Amino acid sequence: MEYLIVTAVAFFTAALTLFSGFGLGTVLMPAFALFFPVPIAVAATAVVHLANNLFKVGLVGRQADKTVLIQFALPGALAAMFGAAMLNGFAGWTPLATYALGARTYEITPVKLIIGIVIVVFALFDLLPRFQKLAFDRKYLPLGGIVSGFFGGLSGNQGALRSAFLIKAGLNKDAFIGTGTVAAVIVDLARLIVYGAGFYATQFAQLDLEIGGLVLAATVAAFLGSYLGARLVKKVTLGALQLIVGVLLIVIGVGMASGLF
Repeated sequence: MEYLIVTAVAFFTAALTLFSGFGLGTVLMPAFALFFPVPIAVAATAVVHLANNLFKVGLVGRQADKTVLIQFALPGALAAMFGAAMLNGFAGWTPLATYALGARTYEITPVKLIIGIVIVVFALFDLLPRFQKLAFDRKYLPLGGIVSGFFGGLSGNQGALRSAFLIKAGLNKDAFIGTGTVAAVIVDLARLIVYGAGFYATQFAQLDLEIGGLVLAATVAAFLGSYLGARLVKKVTLGALQLIVGVLLIVIGVGMASGLF
């Protein structure tokens, strides 16, 4: 059962992630957590997430806008390292509220509440007609990289904010997808350096053959999902892409603000 659920989630989410630029880690981690302790689920998700991003770079990375990467991803990488360094300090903050759904308890934390609200605000720019033609001047790209990179280092959820900035940066559809994919890898590598190999070495040491096989299966499923997404992307218009991103931004934003993600 765990193979069916985890691989299905990895496949379909990876296909959508190619369009939106975010969502795989956010959705896949809870799927792993259904069957394994949360620290193991986080480590397993990290393996699939990074491997899939590297695979996507091979599929769409050549479409990345190099100028935008320099202006957006490099400041984002530095900010991600700063956010990751601050993570331990914020980890001690008291949750604003806790509640239970079924047998699980959820917490609304200050950091995720702030990120969730910011994400929903950005989503409105994609979904409300009066804002759909609004585009950020490229001079604001470094600021967008800093904001998304910082929250990525702090919470690991930089993808939604990154897409919210890039979708309004005047990029065409292919450049948006390629640039977001390469930027994700750059920021992921930067924050992983600060997190340190110690944590992941500790968690990976606990991965037995069962979870190792599941991680491999999820990785392959994510590859197939990304490949399918790359084949379908030619049939998706920029307007449809903005709608997909906007809806997913609201789902992720509300989920984070409410403590579900």
